Amino acid sequence: MSDSESTAENAGALPEPAREIAAGYAVSGAALDLGALLWDGNCLPGAQIRIPLAMLNRHGLVAGATGTGKTKTLQLIAEQLSANGVPVFLADIKGDVSGIAVPGTPGDRVAERAGQVGQEWRAEGFPCEFYALGGIGPGIPLRATVTSFGPVLLSKVLELNQTQEQSLGLIFHYADSKGLELVDLKDLRAVVAFLVSDTGKAELKGIGGLSTATAGVILRSLTAFEQQGAGDFFGEPEFDTAELLRQAPDGRGLVSVLELAAVQDKPQLFSTFLMWLLADLFHDLPEVGDLDRPKLVFFFDEAHLLFDGASKAFLESITRTVRLIRSKGIGIFFVTQTPRDVPAEVLAQLGNRVQHALRAFTPDDAKALRSTVKTFPHSPYDLEELLTRLGIGEAVITVLSENGAPTPVAATRLRAPSSLMGPCPAAELDAAVKGSPLYGSYAQAVDRESAYEKLSAGQEAERRAAEAETAATAAKAAKAAKAAKAAEAADRAAVEEAVRGERGRGPGRGGGPGGGGGKAAEEDASLVEQVVRSGMFRSLARSVGTQLGREISRSLFGTARRRR
Repeated sequence: MSDSESTAENAGALPEPAREIAAGYAVSGAALDLGALLWDGNCLPGAQIRIPLAMLNRHGLVAGATGTGKTKTLQLIAEQLSANGVPVFLADIKGDVSGIAVPGTPGDRVAERAGQVGQEWRAEGFPCEFYALGGIGPGIPLRATVTSFGPVLLSKVLELNQTQEQSLGLIFHYADSKGLELVDLKDLRAVVAFLVSDTGKAELKGIGGLSTATAGVILRSLTAFEQQGAGDFFGEPEFDTAELLRQAPDGRGLVSVLELAAVQDKPQLFSTFLMWLLADLFHDLPEVGDLDRPKLVFFFDEAHLLFDGASKAFLESITRTVRLIRSKGIGIFFVTQTPRDVPAEVLAQLGNRVQHALRAFTPDDAKALRSTVKTFPHSPYDLEELLTRLGIGEAVITVLSENGAPTPVAATRLRAPSSLMGPCPAAELDAAVKGSPLYGSYAQAVDRESAYEKLSAGQEAERRAAEAETAATAAKAAKAAKAAKAAEAADRAAVEEAVRGERGRGPGRGGGPGGGGGKAAEEDASLVEQVVRSGMFRSLARSVGTQLGREISRSLFGTARRRR
């Protein structure tokens, strides 16, 4: 007997309204079992509430107040997806989803819940890979390069305006054309700093240039972004998003758990990763249309952290991605407290709804409750009252049927997960991470030569060239000074030689020994000193050459002697 026939047969004994609701959840193909219908205070195990597997790429929302069982619902759906061969991605903000890798613990409460909803419960763990952003926290490090992000996506994350975005595009274009790989944030910072330096300004002048003010804005935005922890995320080896689409050897879908407890206070980092991951998958995956089962289903726990403080550009990107990625075979489920945490443009794309209890302790709570009720189809339930009376592990559900129409609203008592309802023990998680075949590929960061190193090497070469040029100029100047000094010494020696020659002829002309020859020699020596030390003589001697200087010196001194 098929599941739909069993549901129809069991529905025959139900009250009329309950029978109509149950009929809306009769499924002929593969489906996920969520739980049993609640009607008039009773749990009806004969009326099973199910989601067609083929409708999981129509996206969904799991919402409810803190402590109402949202995370366990996420775990229940993820388990069944894995069992049906569908890979799953879980963003684990609080660290309590990792238990899906470990078989659950039997107990009285589990047995009671299983009996109430008609569930054959057995403990079972599911194949998992654990990841962490840039190695922050336990898990295989996830990294991406700045180049793969691209200028448009990075501009949106940095909240740059249109002019700044265009300037960032010029920077990426320049880096690509010059072979400057932008691997991490220091590479991008180095290129920006270079292009506004005296050396690099001319590089961009032909295509618009980069103003110092714009460069300053980009650098400040990068600094703020790094302070949120994004620096560790950018780098190599870059994560291949195709790893998320794998199945375990036994055919079950691999559950990829992104451990974000260590960065839950850094929503900008988390949202950045989601934007890149979704954009990368959307870029790489082909159009497949409607499949009998999704290629991958994402669960984003604590989705309000994704949207709180997010830029307008980011919200636009998420809206567009949610709308278009369905045709790639990808389903997205947001898990949060109230539907108001999700922007209306995104909420309109979510065809499957699991709404846990809401509280109405304040006027704002009451307003949120009324808003939530208006998002559901018409129902025989008094939803405004029902949503405040639901217990833990109970929810109001409406999904898309096999023909794509919304199912009737069904109050449901949910099944118990088969895996551990709590965090995976730290030792087991660490062993799972280090035992993964991916650990060796992604665990160790690689800092190969990229833009920063190339620009630093170029600047060092320029510095050394400048130092060499300065040294050569100094050596040339020293050589010239030495030559001038040698010339001056030669001139002085020539003059002294001329003086000695004149002194040798002096006695014959001065009247013999004892005459005025001694005094004349002293006067000649004094005159020589005055002439040689004069600036005019030095300049004249250097300008006409040593030999000519000697001849002029002899003539001058000879004339002076004859005039006496």
